Amino acid sequence: MSFDFAAARQLMVESQVRPADVTDYLITDAMRAVERERLCPPDKLALAYADSEVPYASGRALMRPRDAGKLLQMVRPRPGERALAIAAPYLAAVMEAMGLQVTRLDEGDLAAPPKGQYDVIVCEGAVSAAPPAWLKALAPGGRLGVVERSGPAGKARVYLAGETGIGRREAFDASPPMLPGFEPRQQFAF
Repeated sequence: MSFDFAAARQLMVESQVRPADVTDYLITDAMRAVERERLCPPDKLALAYADSEVPYASGRALMRPRDAGKLLQMVRPRPGERALAIAAPYLAAVMEAMGLQVTRLDEGDLAAPPKGQYDVIVCEGAVSAAPPAWLKALAPGGRLGVVERSGPAGKARVYLAGETGIGRREAFDASPPMLPGFEPRQQFAF
């Protein structure tokens, strides 16, 4: 008997994503279409649509579906926009399904994005603080969605590139795994 991933995908949207107040139909329709199981290692296929992060590489995990949907809704991606997905294979696939032009940054120095300006930047791993280079890569009106944390729990934040600088707001609690290399720096104290 084979597992019905299509049914699990629909159930994920209806039981995890929509009840988390993700109401943007472009996002939920794309999440219904993207085959999340294709991004999972063979031994993690059963977790593809679970309400949890799914490890896919050393120190990396796909974001919980609920958090992925909420993060995307925060940054309001729209078809035709330029997006940068940093260690974010699932969010990249969802944005591509929505009609965005997505650049993926999965290897090398994740703190140094490719040259260019992006309307949307997202990351599936937590960071202690958004790197300045990510903020500089935002186009005017661009939005960065990221989870920042220094302990066991973090806050999803959106940064907006305005005419007079970068604004920031908190949106929801989340605790994806810390992206290797982006941990808080230890400070010496007496």
